[in-house]
Amino acid sequence: MNRNDQQAYDRGTSLFSPDGRIYQVEYAREAVNRGAPSLGVRTNDGVVLAAQRRTSSPLMEGDSIEKLHKLDDYLGAASAGHVADARRLIDGARTAAQRNRLRYGEPLGVETLTKDLSDEIQETTQVGGTRPFGAALLVAGLDGDDPDADPRLFQTDPSGAPQEWRAVAIGSGRDDIQEFLEDNWTDDLTLDDGVSIAIRGLLESEAELDADSISVATITTEGYEVVSEDEIDAVVDEHAPEDSDDDDE
Repeated sequence: MNRNDQQAYDRGTSLFSPDGRIYQVEYAREAVNRGAPSLGVRTNDGVVLAAQRRTSSPLMEGDSIEKLHKLDDYLGAASAGHVADARRLIDGARTAAQRNRLRYGEPLGVETLTKDLSDEIQETTQVGGTRPFGAALLVAGLDGDDPDADPRLFQTDPSGAPQEWRAVAIGSGRDDIQEFLEDNWTDDLTLDDGVSIAIRGLLESEAELDADSISVATITTEGYEVVSEDEIDAVVDEHAPEDSDDDDE
């Protein structure tokens, strides 16, 4: 394949290359991999979402960087990749959740919402004049406040393929975080265990993190709740690597 042919596949958002790839989707995945990491942990009591907030300047207000999003009373999401693309998907998810409540008088299911979002994402890989979303989402929650409802955790991909996970990370440092989750996740985790593992997972990617640059939220039968900075700080202080002091004076 000469360079001109390859450039044609690079520019085409809905063209397969001869080896069966859509380059624009792969580039969108790379945008996700360059974003600040987010992760989700499913426990017996609910789902934990955690994310790193990356600031480009000490003058930037960290709270203005939204990585975790409340979608409905029992639905939440975490994002990685292009912020504007993620914001578009989040707004669509919130609209879908509200529409379902107005139309059917009940909360929207986690799996149903994820598949609706994935359908929208997939369309951008098939329709000319568009580009794939350069963002991935973790969609988590419960199907209402039923105490018997199982916590669910899904990941969306720029290709439009949804996947369900027990614990998963997206964004930069994903391989290290995913390895940590695979080593530490068990099927008897409590919600507090999940919060601890989520924060420790982020520390695997960047040990210098502090409570100001970490966001954590939980979704249980009590609803969507943001974990306080003091709780995050306590876990960071307990598990952050200690500086060695070799002074012999």
